[in-house]
Amino acid sequence: MKIAIFIGSGSPTPGLKGLIETSVRAEKDGFDGAWYPQLFMEDALTAISVIGERTSRIELGTAVVPSFTRHPWAMAQQALTAQAATGGRLALGIGPSHKVTIEGNFGLRFERIAEHVEEYVSVVRPLVESGSVDFSGRHYRVRGEMEVAGAGRFPILISALGPRMLDLAGRLADGTVTWMVGKGALGSHIAPRIRAAAERSERPSPRICVGVPIAVTDDRERGIEEAGRRFAGYARLPSYRRMLDIEGADGPAQVAVVGSEAEVEHQLSGYAGAGATDILAMIFPVGSSEEESRERTWSLLASLVGRI
Repeated sequence: MKIAIFIGSGSPTPGLKGLIETSVRAEKDGFDGAWYPQLFMEDALTAISVIGERTSRIELGTAVVPSFTRHPWAMAQQALTAQAATGGRLALGIGPSHKVTIEGNFGLRFERIAEHVEEYVSVVRPLVESGSVDFSGRHYRVRGEMEVAGAGRFPILISALGPRMLDLAGRLADGTVTWMVGKGALGSHIAPRIRAAAERSERPSPRICVGVPIAVTDDRERGIEEAGRRFAGYARLPSYRRMLDIEGADGPAQVAVVGSEAEVEHQLSGYAGAGATDILAMIFPVGSSEEESRERTWSLLASLVGRI
């Protein structure tokens, strides 16, 4: 199982500078990847293009870019440019986001989600793989050719959690990126469905990239309380709430990975056993010294690369 750092708004150094510094360090310390959310901060694909100039080995992924906010032609064009800028190290995670964001923040209609995503990937994928597309659907009618020098194919992953979206991810994409999914839901719901879809479509075994909040601490109770405080809002989003219900978890604190070095290693091994191919580690601090807490977690994760 690969171990990557999920670099979000909680980065110790804010802004593009922080994304670059953390990514460079992640590569230096041997991590398999660095992944970036597309929130209300720096544009992830633009940042990846810049970070690609400062790194040489590490995979750089988005988790995830909302599909409703970008035409699939523009998404493919920008992603291919980032692929060229990174020398072939991009992993493109895309997804529909959530109704509260798409309608509340952007004023767009959030409907026919699975159909929208299926058409979206049906435009992006051929542009990435062959440089041309001829597609006509309900939402998109796209025809044309695209050439971005120095850009080859890269993984396309969907933020799939529900049955229909997992089917799409297995038969049309290269895998899924998840968040707020515990080991139980991963092993009983996510992994079997997406793998079956890929097998039926005679596609390679899909990647299952699992975003997880992680904190190494001797005070596990305090760590769980902190996870509950920091991530409580995710339980109010329907797609995550369904995953927590499948897990039998009251809230996000119950799916956070928290404990001593040995306890965290054991929990991450459980994710590998449940089907995760990649862990995207969102480090969060516990205790009076945030820097010491982050460093302790970072050091453990770095030591586990290639071991789990």
